[in-house]
Amino acid sequence: MTGENFLMAAQSIALALLSISFLLTVVRVIIGPTLLDRALALDMLVATAIGFIAVIGIRTGFTLYLDIAIALGLVGFLATVAFARFVMSRRYQKEFVEEDKRGFFRERAP
Repeated sequence: MTGENFLMAAQSIALALLSISFLLTVVRVIIGPTLLDRALALDMLVATAIGFIAVIGIRTGFTLYLDIAIALGLVGFLATVAFARFVMSRRYQKEFVEEDKRGFFRERAP
């Protein structure tokens, strides 16, 4: 087996495994029992997409795909941070403001 044949076989196997990972992650997004399960699955979808882009970049030889993968990684990271802030603000509202019996966390009228 030559090096070129080995590389093509490795790329095909990587694409097959990434496809299986993508499908299982989509199933988790659809049936995930909680909001956090769905958020984690969406973050995994971004990581799988970066893997797809990397393998396609190796297969075609274009270095432009590396820039696209980096940009997608940054966008995915920012989306995860924004979602975490959203969940924390909802949790803060639910745990502290709504269940506040003494009025410590309620907004004061000016």
